[in-house]
Amino acid sequence: MSEDKELEALKARRLAEMRKNLSFQAQKDNERQTESKPVSYRDVVVSRLGYRGLEVLQNAEQQFPNDARIVIEKLGQLIHSGEINEDLDGGQLLALFRSVGINVRMATKINVEQDGKFVSLSDKLSSTDDENENL
Repeated sequence: MSEDKELEALKARRLAEMRKNLSFQAQKDNERQTESKPVSYRDVVVSRLGYRGLEVLQNAEQQFPNDARIVIEKLGQLIHSGEINEDLDGGQLLALFRSVGINVRMATKINVEQDGKFVSLSDKLSSTDDENENL
């Protein structure tokens, strides 16, 4: 009986030691991953973009590369630190860029309904001009 108790105590000590080693190893792995992979603030911003946010971001980077990089860097820092914790849609991001003086131009399209289908306004106007020329 005493051998069984000693064996169980030995097993318990060995199991506790193995758990301690595993947790220590996992902690070291996490530290290595965070050291080897620096935070890209652009990736942080992209992860929090909502509807059409990426489109606005790409237009801003294309039209104003230096200015957009600075705004994205600061926005990424604010999101990473937790000061901003909501998703940003395209409208909010566009308003942010415009509020700091970066007038990002977006491609716009106006669609109208014609015969139960939506067609662009330019197509609608050109088809009306064609009809007028035939008269």
